[in-house]
Amino acid sequence: MADVEQGSALPSDALSLDGLNATVSNGTDSVNATAAKFVSSPEGPALAYGSLVFMALLPIFFGALRSISCAKSKNSADMPETITSRDAARFPIIASCTLFGLYLFFKVFSQEYINLLLSMYFFVLGILALSHTMSPFMSRVFPVNLPNRQYQLLFTQGSGEGREEIVNYEFDTKDLVCLCISTVVGIWYVLTKHWVANNLFGLAFALNGVELLHLNNVSTGCILLGGLFVYDVFWVFGTNVMVTVAKSFEAPIKLVFPQDLLEKGLEANNFAMLGLGDIVIPGIFIALLLRFDVSLRKDSRTYFYTSFLAYIFGLGLTIFVMHTFKHAQPALLYLVPACIGFPVVVALVKGELTEMFRYEESLSEADPVPKDEAEAEKKEQ
Repeated sequence: MADVEQGSALPSDALSLDGLNATVSNGTDSVNATAAKFVSSPEGPALAYGSLVFMALLPIFFGALRSISCAKSKNSADMPETITSRDAARFPIIASCTLFGLYLFFKVFSQEYINLLLSMYFFVLGILALSHTMSPFMSRVFPVNLPNRQYQLLFTQGSGEGREEIVNYEFDTKDLVCLCISTVVGIWYVLTKHWVANNLFGLAFALNGVELLHLNNVSTGCILLGGLFVYDVFWVFGTNVMVTVAKSFEAPIKLVFPQDLLEKGLEANNFAMLGLGDIVIPGIFIALLLRFDVSLRKDSRTYFYTSFLAYIFGLGLTIFVMHTFKHAQPALLYLVPACIGFPVVVALVKGELTEMFRYEESLSEADPVPKDEAEAEKKEQ
């Protein structure tokens, strides 16, 4: 799924999005990578990697918090997409086929035209993702003296009692302002491919993925992360497919930060990169543990903070190993054991391991509860 690599700056992650709810499905289609070229000043790489780690934590933290309440939304576009154990088991196979398909495409067809199509695709998705990300902030800063009109976009099929809703989207003036700002960022990205515009889109994609993609239970999360662990190691160490696609793929599917920022300012061009898949995949598992904390109806957020710190540890270990052995490293090789192992150990110590693995949620549950409590409520009814 990802590799951490030294060398020339490569397009790192191929997190292809088919709408917001396909974020993870295509999140491992190509590559997540951290690519770096050593520079003379040690402060440059340190600033770059520190900034990447900080940026990676933002969508995980805020996306997890927003995932708690997103199921209460009335808009179908804001409803979470639930990943089942069957989806998780099939995902590494689908991702492998997609990755190899992209590899063949870049071998057969012109790279220029493929990336042009990808740029337009991500231009539209980036505007929608960034607009959705900005919406809560806009609600706080929108002037109270300005009218906030309500709108509804309704598209139906048929008539009368047999009429079926295809699209039913409600929005207001605040959403239109967010859309206008996002469009400006999108045009900026398409015209210049500037790294700041790239990061704005990348952060929006990652936050939407963590917020809107829900694992239905911890076992599903372990299946998904375990499968992608094998996927990542195989495609990084076993073949050159992932690196080939990474060199060819141009899209805002990674976070970048220049290592020569101190020397060249905003015009710097020697980038360290972190693929979005290394954020979204562990992030949806961390968000699940936060919702499990909420379901326990306690004041503490033990499992969320444990997994959050585990992610920091795993990402830091990835960077450390890369610099120690001077060789590309699959990031999930370190992130998966950390993000699963740390919370499991805490659950064992607290005697809540069984309760953790019995916890289950569904789309219809705005306030998810453990499976045994849900069954008890059904019996009482």
